[in-house]
Amino acid sequence: MRTIGGLWRWRHNPLRRTSDLVEAWLALVTLLLILVAAPVIGSLVGRVAEDALQQAAREQQATRHLVTATVVRKLDRSPLDGDPETSSGRDLRSRVLADWTAPDGTAQHGTALAALNSPQRGDHFAMWTDAHGRMVARPLDSATATTHAVLAGFGAALLTAGALEGGRRVIVWRMVRRRYARWDRAWEKAGPDWGRTGTGS
Repeated sequence: MRTIGGLWRWRHNPLRRTSDLVEAWLALVTLLLILVAAPVIGSLVGRVAEDALQQAAREQQATRHLVTATVVRKLDRSPLDGDPETSSGRDLRSRVLADWTAPDGTAQHGTALAALNSPQRGDHFAMWTDAHGRMVARPLDSATATTHAVLAGFGAALLTAGALEGGRRVIVWRMVRRRYARWDRAWEKAGPDWGRTGTGS
């Protein structure tokens, strides 16, 4: 911003170098692109993500069904389960052997995770299955899909802004390197005679 603010002051400054003006204009153009392009790209990405996620949510809600299962018996904790002292909310569910009826009417029997603290034989719990009774994850809901789409759009906008600013910094870095290289060449020419009487220094 200081570079952009100095753009006006540099216009008629006799000490102004061409690279100074280029650097200031580059900063201004980058800022304008960040203010315009980043929101546009973020909006487009968010819209595309929203459409895709809402479609996925509708498909999952149409093909996944909530059924009621009956506990046959509680199973021991799997050796792969996490330490109870560091368990998350997911680990609070109990592993049980259960019976349930699939949406297509077939009887199912198998291991499931029940949201019960102390499951007993005959207890009932809800679980999600596909049409054939195979256990599946809870379907994506519309609100969660929208949240993910907003995050995707916001992330795309940030990445765009970061890429633009990164490109500007690379260009400025190369300009500074060329400037230093010109100074080095100038010093090499003036160095041997610098400060000597009669050399015009």
